[in-house]
Amino acid sequence: MTRVYFVRHAQPDFSHKQDSDRPLSAEGKKDSALVLEILKDLPVDEFYSSPYRRSYDTIAPAAEYFGKTIRVVEDFHERVAGENGNIKEMFEKRWADFDFCEEGGESLNSVQKRNINALHTVLKENDGKSIVIGTHGTALSSILNYFNPDFNVNCFFRIIDWMPYIIELDFDGTKLIGQKELGHVLKTFRK
Repeated sequence: MTRVYFVRHAQPDFSHKQDSDRPLSAEGKKDSALVLEILKDLPVDEFYSSPYRRSYDTIAPAAEYFGKTIRVVEDFHERVAGENGNIKEMFEKRWADFDFCEEGGESLNSVQKRNINALHTVLKENDGKSIVIGTHGTALSSILNYFNPDFNVNCFFRIIDWMPYIIELDFDGTKLIGQKELGHVLKTFRK
């Protein structure tokens, strides 16, 4: 069995416009302590992350605690948002039609394929290990939907403001055999 601890990043500094380089807010830095608190007594063999700064920085204290380096996987990055990409109506349209995307954006179908391919590679390289993957809300939601099609827009809205959010997924090869939510911090900032 391979165990994956997916860690959705802590709260970013939304005033920073460059998405891929957006740092954690002061609160996000403080809240990322929950990640270490949850992981510190668990066996962890490897750390992986999206290349986006907020995901990397959220798991960095835990990686340092375990004396591990974080391996960045480009395909674990978040969905490319286009015009008006972060309003409720757009979220609903994307979840209703996985091939829909706003101008300049990326569809959930594309996000899911990219993230699942990366996950399958990581699972094959780490059979029988416990690994941490620093991720994002939409990327993680597309992964959860892949393994459970009942994970829908309402499930996405349930976790949208959980930053950080830690969920444990157990795999036999690339088949999901169990999952458990380990913790989250609720941040309410969306309109």
